[in-house]
Parts: sequence; structure tokens; C-alpha cells
Amino acid sequence: MPESTIWWVLTGAAVAIELFTGTTFYLLMLAIGLAAGALAAHAGLAQSGQLLAAAVVGGGAVIAWHNLRDRGPALQSANTNRDVNLDIGETVQVDAWNADGTAGVHYRGAHWSVLLRPGQQPQPGAHKVVEVQGSRLIVERIA
Repeated sequence: MPESTIWWVLTGAAVAIELFTGTTFYLLMLAIGLAAGALAAHAGLAQSGQLLAAAVVGGGAVIAWHNLRDRGPALQSANTNRDVNLDIGETVQVDAWNADGTAGVHYRGAHWSVLLRPGQQPQPGAHKVVEVQGSRLIVERIA
């Protein structure tokens, strides 16, 4: 069996393992390195050249992905992420606040407990949902 075929089989195995586990993206970066080893074998490089190509490209891809990921925006908690929880950003009407800083509102056909975001004064009126904690909505006043 040609060396390039072994490299391609290893590349496919790395991609398959990544797809089945879905744990990290780094295994796909290493698969790019394995593909570089296969291309080096097709180019007729010796085994040491193939290993060097696989190591440099795969290692470089891992480092590049790690640095790119660190520069991206910080991941938002699911409690405050509008992409995960469609209640974030919605408006509720608070008629009155209780002495303990909570209120009850009717929202989406159910009764919800509402808590004001820290640092704000409880005032009746329209409020925006900024976080969901279990069955409690954390809100801030709409100015």
C-alpha cells in the first residue's frame, strides 16, 4: 500500500473521530496536518519529509486556531445569550414591586417571578428581560 494511502486513511479516521465525538475542533486541525503528510507523499518526499510536513502544518493549524479562538469574543452564558434563550430582550410590564425586591408578571401566558438587575431602583413600568434564572426573569427598566 502506498504511503499516501496510509496518510489519507489516518486523515479520514481523524475527521471521523472528531465528527463522532464532537469534543474539540483541534482534531480537525491535526487532520489538516495528516493531509499535508499525504500530499508530501504524493510529491515523492521521503518519510522524514512527510512527517515534518504533517507536524509543521498540523501543529501550525492547532496554534493558529488556538490564537484565533482566544481573540474572539468571550462566550456568553446561556442565561444571558439571546441566541440560546429567546426571552432575552423581551419586554414585560411590572405593575408593582414587592418589599423584597421581586415582582410578579404575566408573560407568555404564565406567571413569572421578576427580579430587578442589581444597581437599579424598583419602579413600575416597562422592563426588558436581561437574564433568565430558572423560572425567574432578571429585568432592567426601559428608560
